Amino acid sequence: MGLLDKVERGIEKAVRGVFSTGSRNQVEPVEIASRLRREVDHRSLTVAAGRTLVPNVFDVQLSDDDFKRAQEWGTPLAEELCDVVINHVRSQGYTLQGSVRISFRRDADLRAGDFEIVSSTEKSKGAPGGTPPRPNLPAAPSRQPVRLQPILDIDGQRYSLNAPSIVLGRSSEADILVEDTGVSRRHLEIRTADGVTSAVDMGSTNGSYVNGHKVSGSTELTDGSTITMGRTKIIFRLLPAGPGGHA
Repeated sequence: MGLLDKVERGIEKAVRGVFSTGSRNQVEPVEIASRLRREVDHRSLTVAAGRTLVPNVFDVQLSDDDFKRAQEWGTPLAEELCDVVINHVRSQGYTLQGSVRISFRRDADLRAGDFEIVSSTEKSKGAPGGTPPRPNLPAAPSRQPVRLQPILDIDGQRYSLNAPSIVLGRSSEADILVEDTGVSRRHLEIRTADGVTSAVDMGSTNGSYVNGHKVSGSTELTDGSTITMGRTKIIFRLLPAGPGGHA
């Protein structure tokens, strides 16, 4: 099983399990994963050509209710989120100074559904009596950075998103034709910019949904996001691009 498949399956388990019960006003693991990626990007610091340092320690601060759910899932969720960070670091060619660590902490001032991430950089400590750790330890020293290709899975067909804007709809003029009477002629636009892919409803009659939530304005897509249009379900995925740039 590849890293992306492992992350996707782990995060989906968390959504269906611990975080899927109770009020809808609660934090979901996919939200934490998305925020972790943004935190890494926002805190990145270029120190030399080809070397950009990013944080490796993350404290996810949760409300009392969300913290209890995180405790129930425990270490497996933290490990899956670590994989999300490591995969993003590799894809962007960033540099880590130590191993990635994620902790959940309770913050009584936060409301259910709200969370904060506090990040920092910590160097790995050498073993007692051993040599000090190598500085600026790269995330994957023996591998070239992996470029991820955004794709859509629709009824067994795979479409690579190779343009900044892709329109889905029932019209033959759409970039991706979706033959579904519940889909408008120009139903949904998929935009990709600066490494972020978003779904934008184009004023469709029946609306568009991402992970069960109606799209209002623009909704960011993460690996494994499910898009619903009419009776059609579409899976958004990020897959390692091949030598020719295709997933």
